[in-house]
Amino acid sequence: MSKRILITSGPTREYLDPVRYLSNASSGRMGAALAQAAIDASYQVTVVSGPVAIEYPGAADVVEVESTQEMLSAVLKLWPDCVGIIAAAAPSDFRAGQRSESKIKRTGKQELTVTLVPNPDILATVGDRKQPRQWSIGFALETENGIENAAGKLKKKNCDLVVLNDPSAINADASQVRIIDGSGEVVKVMDGSKADTAEAIIEIAARLRRSSRLPLD
Repeated sequence: MSKRILITSGPTREYLDPVRYLSNASSGRMGAALAQAAIDASYQVTVVSGPVAIEYPGAADVVEVESTQEMLSAVLKLWPDCVGIIAAAAPSDFRAGQRSESKIKRTGKQELTVTLVPNPDILATVGDRKQPRQWSIGFALETENGIENAAGKLKKKNCDLVVLNDPSAINADASQVRIIDGSGEVVKVMDGSKADTAEAIIEIAARLRRSSRLPLD
């Protein structure tokens, strides 16, 4: 298997009509930092990115997508040729049950009801298809019960590690994260630039590549 890492990055957009969409404030900064750290560690890198204003390293292959379904399709096409995935993207969990073909007009004070339906879970789908020599690292942005929720996400999505952060990391140059292993234990705490955090994650990824049973210290 090639020494290629797949990184998902940025938000996705789910359109309600031709001009309005559901999304979030993910900037892609963490994905870009991870791509650079992986390149510096001699990995080949493919980034699957939603719409962002930042630039990714020139040495990375970048696949641009817009919706969560488009991101999933790109990831599944690339995943078999990768040794691991770091899912730093923040794809929309829901999309409109029915997208309007024309702009939704405001009519006085009338309320508008929008039915949302679940999007596919990209990381869980990848986890289901993971081969023995592949690994996956997820991100969990939580506002409460962080460690408990992140550990639950790790097991549910068959991840090897999960990186726990909070909303303060969105569109910021720095972040406070905790890296949690398969047993639910915090194995590393980082408080600093996203570049430093990315380097630590890539270092751990290298150990996962050598042996998924190697202790993390």
